Amino acid sequence: MNHFRKSDSKHLQRKPNVMFNLKMKMILLIGILIIAIVTIIGLFIDQLMSEALETQVGERALSVAESIARIPEVAKAFEHEDPASIINPIVTPIREAAGAEFIVVGNREEIRYAHPSEEQIGKKMIGEDNERALRHGDSYVSKAVGSLGSSLRAKVPVYLEGQIVGVVSVGFLADNIQDVVKSYNHQLWFVLVIIAIVAIIGAIFIASYIKRVLFGLEPEEIAHLLFQKETILQSTHEGIIAVNQNGVVTMINAAAEHLLSDQTIHPQQYLGKRMNELSLAYQLSEYLEEDDSQVDKEMMIGKTTVFVNKVPLAVEGMLMGTVFTLRNKTEIDLLTKELARVQQYANALRAQTHEFTNKLYLILGLLQLNQKEQAIDYIQKESTLQKNWIHLLIRKVADPLVSGLLLGKLNQAHELGIDLVIQEESVLTTCLSDKQSEALLTAMGNLIDNAMDAVKSNCSSNQKIILFFTDMGHEILFEIEDSGEGIPEVYIDRLFEQGFTSKEGTHRGFGLALTQQLITEVGGALYFEEGELGGASFVISIPKEPQEREEDYV
Repeated sequence: MNHFRKSDSKHLQRKPNVMFNLKMKMILLIGILIIAIVTIIGLFIDQLMSEALETQVGERALSVAESIARIPEVAKAFEHEDPASIINPIVTPIREAAGAEFIVVGNREEIRYAHPSEEQIGKKMIGEDNERALRHGDSYVSKAVGSLGSSLRAKVPVYLEGQIVGVVSVGFLADNIQDVVKSYNHQLWFVLVIIAIVAIIGAIFIASYIKRVLFGLEPEEIAHLLFQKETILQSTHEGIIAVNQNGVVTMINAAAEHLLSDQTIHPQQYLGKRMNELSLAYQLSEYLEEDDSQVDKEMMIGKTTVFVNKVPLAVEGMLMGTVFTLRNKTEIDLLTKELARVQQYANALRAQTHEFTNKLYLILGLLQLNQKEQAIDYIQKESTLQKNWIHLLIRKVADPLVSGLLLGKLNQAHELGIDLVIQEESVLTTCLSDKQSEALLTAMGNLIDNAMDAVKSNCSSNQKIILFFTDMGHEILFEIEDSGEGIPEVYIDRLFEQGFTSKEGTHRGFGLALTQQLITEVGGALYFEEGELGGASFVISIPKEPQEREEDYV
């Protein structure tokens, strides 16, 4: 399993070019937010408490005023010659019991009959807010400035035999109300400050936790790593698919999209879907049930054979998902075949070097024995052979790459003692496209090598390979025929099957399959038939006009 430790983040860190790091930014921003919220809540509660207290005091004053206005003795006292002598003694104990700042009773002319200060009795009431009670009979609460200062007062009319004869005013000073509000506000703001401090401490812990979860990286570093990761993934030649612990595809690169694309689903639609819901990726979901890693598991995805590697992704022991890598087996086979061909060329060069050394020693021996004429004849014979091959290829083949390959095979066959013959009627004057040339070179190299292996394994003295090519019609034809033992009939049906071989050794079983695939990709075909020499005969057919298979992606 892959484990990513926090200590590994040290290799990813770089000094950010910012004034504040992520932790300080989070603490600062969360702190400002907390202070703003606490301030708004405090002001709101302050205003709400002030209004609620004023409403409560107003209702209390109104209740006391109504109680006094309904006392029969107070109403009848308005008919007495000295109402103040009756009303003031009744009101004074009520004011002291209710805790009101003042209780004033006046007649319709607003002359006081009761007041906390006796020298104010007989004088006119101050405030000019008695009109609604005296004229309309309303009971209400108002704010006004009286003889004792600004106050919150309740006004209730006094009725006698159905007629308004006076008004009762019960008041509480505004300063006293504000003092009560301030006493509550001190407690409120103390609690809010404590809450703000606790919240800021919590913000510090949250910022530290987030910083630790992000492995100490700054947002700029995370963005840089994300861009770097995406670039690496999309430029990787291998297909990469990442799924989470629920089997949902979270990432897929371009190479994997190409391998998984078909006619029923667009590659981008793989994101966010479960693996077992997708047709081409269904087989991969079977590996999700296994906890261990998988290396180079061969499977078919659509029509493509791939090698699959599976690596569980774990962070600190917790499984977070799985990463699949897909490699096209055909490309690996092609590379393996190329390496095998390079090895064959190296062996051929060693054999040629050895043979050339022998020839040099032969010429040296003839010269030392004073057999100059024989030495000259031998040199001319070898030179003539090479010139004939070169002139033949110059006349017969227009493509220099094909000429070079054939010349190399002629030399290789000569050194191995194999008679490789190019028929006189052969001709290739058509210019090949790059893809046609690549396919043809690989196919000819594979088939001629196979023919050499076949004739060398034959104990017969007739070790011969005949090569014929022509472009007289609409197609380019190449025929390679050998004098080997041929191919048993039971193997013919599986001849072009990838992985099938009748030979011993490693890296076998994909040469003919690869050859057929390359020829097919340029619109050609590869055929097998029994040769006249007793061995196998392969025919390559390639159209003169370049053709490529079209692959549709939805």
